Amino acid sequence: MSIKDKLRVMVVDDMSTSRSLIYDCFDKLGITNVSAAKNGADALKSLQKNPVHLVVSDYNMPEMDGLELLKAIREHPKLKKIGFILVSGSPDQTLVDKGRALGMNNYLKKPFDPRDLQKCVRQVFGPLD
Repeated sequence: MSIKDKLRVMVVDDMSTSRSLIYDCFDKLGITNVSAAKNGADALKSLQKNPVHLVVSDYNMPEMDGLELLKAIREHPKLKKIGFILVSGSPDQTLVDKGRALGMNNYLKKPFDPRDLQKCVRQVFGPLD
C-alpha cells in the first residue's frame, strides 16, 4: 500500500470554493482520505479528536488564522508532528519566515495547480507511490 493510500489530510479554509479546489487537487493525486474545516479553531477541535498526517491551511481566516493554527498544533503534544503546508495568495516573505519559525513544513502560493500541491506534499513525505 502506497503512502497516498494511507495519508489522512485536513484542508482548512474559510472559502468553500478554495476547499473544493484543494479537494480536487488531492483527488487528482489519488489521495482520497481528505477532511475539511472552515477555520483554524474548528480544525484544532477536529484534530484533537481525529489527528491527520497533513494539514493544508489557508493563512487568512476568521477566528484563528493559519499561523495561529500552526502554533497551536506545534504546541499540542499529540499533534505536534503533523505535517503542515500553509497556503496564501500573498507572496509576503515575512509570512513565510514566520511560518518556518513556527515549524511549517512547506508553503504554497495561490493560485496553484495539482502539480504544485503534489510537489509540496512530496517535499514533506517523499514519494507518494
